[in-house]
Amino acid sequence: MVHEYRDRIYIRKDILLKLYDYGELNQSKLMSYCGLNNVKHKDLLDDMVKKNMIDKVEEAWGSKNIIKYRISEKGREILREILEPYESLFPRMNPKGSSNV
Repeated sequence: MVHEYRDRIYIRKDILLKLYDYGELNQSKLMSYCGLNNVKHKDLLDDMVKKNMIDKVEEAWGSKNIIKYRISEKGREILREILEPYESLFPRMNPKGSSNV
């Protein structure tokens, strides 16, 4: 059980970072960029919307509606208060092995 909970924390972090980086993504691209399954992980997106971490916008596109997601102000606060200090202590490495700092 603990392992599953921890995985969901990292998935949420990835979602926030992708939306921060790209500004707005439709559901398919967001799931693809985060390496998630549309069916299996849809509940995570719904939960993040419910908790005001991300915003969900539906736009008409022909006869269909496209669902797009954006990071909310609360999501930005989470990045600023939690993830930025973490990244400064433990910077991610770029593909050549040196830090991004």
